[in-house]
Amino acid sequence: MKYDPPIVVTGLMGAGKSSVARILARELGRPLRDSDPDLAARYGGATAAETAAREGVDVLHEREARHLREALAERPPTVTAAAASVVDSPACRRALAPALVVWLDAPPAVLAVRMLSSGHRPHFEPDLAAMLTEQRSVRGPLFAEVADLTFDVSALTADEVAARVLASLEGR
Repeated sequence: MKYDPPIVVTGLMGAGKSSVARILARELGRPLRDSDPDLAARYGGATAAETAAREGVDVLHEREARHLREALAERPPTVTAAAASVVDSPACRRALAPALVVWLDAPPAVLAVRMLSSGHRPHFEPDLAAMLTEQRSVRGPLFAEVADLTFDVSALTADEVAARVLASLEGR
């Protein structure tokens, strides 16, 4: 299968971006770029949560945006698990135009439960479901604007999503 544009997997925290991107990169034989581990490696091991706490959310989001722009410029094309914040930036949304963008969506209550499984994600509010509901209300239209494919990950596993993305590439 020959599909040259970069593939970007996005969605709110806990959606499974890393898992889906990892499967797609393996199946397509492409380099994987994943915002969380890539930024931790670049910035002394700091997780997104630690960066937000120590340096502020604006610094974290600028690093996440830079990560996306760099990943989109790489050759050969990558599969990138992009931070949710990248859709906040009009420049990042424009940069996504040539990529195949996969939006992993789910109800905020489902994502809140998933967020509890890992401490690397920033908890901007004590009520994770409320935080994710607010983020989805703001970012949902932006994800929809850039997404080529959208999947409800409360109903599909990472393997099922990846299989559907791969099947969609057959006709591209």
